Parts: sequence; C-alpha cells; structure tokens
Amino acid sequence: MRTLIFATNNQNKVNEIRKVTEGKFKIITLSEAGINIDIPEPHDTLEANATEKSTVIHQLTNQNVFSEDTGLEVAALNGEPGVKSARYAGEGRDFQANIDKLLLSLENITSRTAQFRTVISLILDGEEHLFEGICKGHILFQQIGQQGFGYDPIFVPEGATQTFAEMTMDEKNNYSHRKKAVSKLINFLSGL
Repeated sequence: MRTLIFATNNQNKVNEIRKVTEGKFKIITLSEAGINIDIPEPHDTLEANATEKSTVIHQLTNQNVFSEDTGLEVAALNGEPGVKSARYAGEGRDFQANIDKLLLSLENITSRTAQFRTVISLILDGEEHLFEGICKGHILFQQIGQQGFGYDPIFVPEGATQTFAEMTMDEKNNYSHRKKAVSKLINFLSGL
C-alpha cells in the first residue's frame, strides 16, 4: 500500500481524509513523521498555499506528500473569506470568531450562496499534481449543530436540510468538497 505524508497539523482534516482513504493508501501525519513545524500559508490562492505546504514537506523529507488548502467562498462577499478562511477574524484561527465575523458581514444580506473549495497538491516522485473539490450551498443566519469544525455550523450543502455540523462524518462525506478532491486523488493513484 502506498504511503503519503499529509502536510497538515489539523487533526480534524486528518480524521476526515483518513475516513475516505481507508484501505486505499496509508497516511502519515506530520507529527507521526516527527515533523513539528507550522507551514506558512502566505499566498493569495488556495492552489499556491497547497503547493507551498506539500513542497516544504517534500523538501524536508524527500518523501511522497500531499497537502490541501480549503476556503469558504461567499458570493455576496466577492469570494471572502476564501483563502483567508482559517484566519478571517485574525491570526488566532478561532473558529467561533471567524463565524461571528462572517455572520456580521452578511447581517443585512439575503443572498447567502456560498461554496467550500478544496485544492489538494500531491507531490509524487518529485512531480506535482493538483485536484479540486467543490461543495455548493448557503450560509444560515445562525449556528446549528455541534459536529465538525470551522464554518460547519452555518453551512448547508445543496441538496441537504442540515448543516455540516449536524451531520455524521459519513453524512458529511456525501457532500464534502474535501471528499470530492480526495476521491480525485484516489482515482489518480489507482490508475498508476
């Protein structure tokens, strides 16, 4: 079974992706690989940040590695918070502060369409491959649910009646942007 280092310190993302990749390939986290660094996300696109993360870890380890960057893109806010989703309310990566700021920004706006977009950067045998997953939906006026992380309590995917935060991980994966991107990664690796 192929082994890939997942260039993230976010255990929630590790859990989600491990659920999808079970039996397909083995994921080693940064901490399991003995790497204790916070990889910067200095760029203004998801693609460039994903590439930054996978490149840094590939250069450190010379191993096959993948990373992802995800943003919540709200149409009425011209795509914000987008690439700044994790730090929308500041560098502290405070989920609740980010939600509060987003709801305040949308306070008098009725058109609340949004999408989550994930970009995965895979560096395999020194060559990069990119995969994208999108989940369209809308933003609620208030938070509902206790599951998940990030903006999950205020995002309802198209075709669903619950927020991501009300869903089990299996239910969320029926819609998830991250699962869609990971499925493309799995298909690519299966074809090798």
